[in-house]
Amino acid sequence: MFDAQTTHLATAVLEACRATGATVATVESCTGGLVGGALTAIAGSSDVVLGGLITYSNEAKMALAAVPDGLLAAHGAVSEPVARAMAEGGRTALSATIAVAITGVAGPGGGSAAKPVGLVHFACCGPGGTAHREMRFGALSRDEIRRLSVLTALEMLSRAASGA
Repeated sequence: MFDAQTTHLATAVLEACRATGATVATVESCTGGLVGGALTAIAGSSDVVLGGLITYSNEAKMALAAVPDGLLAAHGAVSEPVARAMAEGGRTALSATIAVAITGVAGPGGGSAAKPVGLVHFACCGPGGTAHREMRFGALSRDEIRRLSVLTALEMLSRAASGA
């Protein structure tokens, strides 16, 4: 189902979480649940993965991940503040040790000069705070942007779980 690189990173996340006793939640917009899918494709992941939220619309971001409407109005859905709020809200909603959030423009449409196709914001929230990463994948296909987004999110989860 997932490529070897994705499976390898997802396995590393699960192993790091088991070693530290951490649990995981995902909050996904442009990836539509692919990070959660990569983690749960591995047998036995239920001891680590608590759940995931697909918050594709602004309304879902507000209702499920408690993203303030003022934050969305001020910065737009594809922004660092919203990614951070998604991760923090998802962590709280699912009572997870660590939560990762993804919001971006996967294309092929929907981009603008300020927020082009391929712009993706990530946030990973854990006991030590919330880390953010912005990636600009460029004019790749929708599938490739989403695949690279999953890999980036899994890498962030692995670092957070291992305390790096």
